[in-house]
Amino acid sequence: MTDNDYVTYIAGLPRVLAGAAALFRDAGGRVLLVEPNYREGWGLPGGTIESDTDETPRGAARRETFEEIGLDVELGRLLAVDWAHGPARPPIVAYIFDGGVLDDERLKTIRLQEEELLSWRLVPREDLPDHLPTTLCHRVLAALDAVTKNHGAVELENGRPALR
Repeated sequence: MTDNDYVTYIAGLPRVLAGAAALFRDAGGRVLLVEPNYREGWGLPGGTIESDTDETPRGAARRETFEEIGLDVELGRLLAVDWAHGPARPPIVAYIFDGGVLDDERLKTIRLQEEELLSWRLVPREDLPDHLPTTLCHRVLAALDAVTKNHGAVELENGRPALR
């Protein structure tokens, strides 16, 4: 296979998007959510993995956390990986890493990226369905279970366990 054939082969492969986020909690277990200005609803601090620059999922979650809320945090373990289909876009592989527990002093240092975010808030587990789209909500709940029950990362498909 020539270099040109290989380039043509790669260009014809299916596409998948990739994103990464951090799950932060406060001492009471509430989850830190951010409100974007470019779509309805809330989400976790995070965003697209810039794979064309060799960025890794963990690196993207850390970079996006710093860009969006001004916290440069060494992230903990991987909590969840989700393969999620969506309308009018390729599937997305979404990674969630443990951002840990933020104390009141650290929460006071949050600075929003005004180009993308309107606000942030801490949301109790039981209120997450009121703030997050369904698939994302299931993903976040699975990640919360992974951290609070201290088990390994979960493999998800559209927010639900892949192994049933």
